[in-house]
Amino acid sequence: MNAITFSVPGDPVPQPRARITVRGKHGHAYTPSAHPIHAYRAAIAAAAIEAGATPTDSAPITLIVDLVWTRPKSHFRKSGLRDDAPKLPRPDCSNVLKGLEDALNGVAWVDDSQIGRVIVEKTYGTEARTTVRIT
Repeated sequence: MNAITFSVPGDPVPQPRARITVRGKHGHAYTPSAHPIHAYRAAIAAAAIEAGATPTDSAPITLIVDLVWTRPKSHFRKSGLRDDAPKLPRPDCSNVLKGLEDALNGVAWVDDSQIGRVIVEKTYGTEARTTVRIT
């Protein structure tokens, strides 16, 4: 597989915890249909396809992800960034990574178990985005 790189604009979306409902005597786990993770996964998959991703069964795959969020206005004063403003965005890298890996199943790889190495960086920036490099 050749290396592919693509970027999706907007704040990265973490995979939420599954909701549980009981139907009869059976439990059912689901993610609410209105949750933004669905649009985020679709955007990731579409960007990967546009960049030339094709499912491969070769292993191992290296995944490098750069997660950038825009800083909320509450982190600023008139004089600039507050001293007590958080250094890193709140969502866990692993929760965002889970949604991203699931979005690329069948698009860039057959199954996310093929991933042998992951490098993730999360930061604040001027333009929110998710940048992915797959090799």
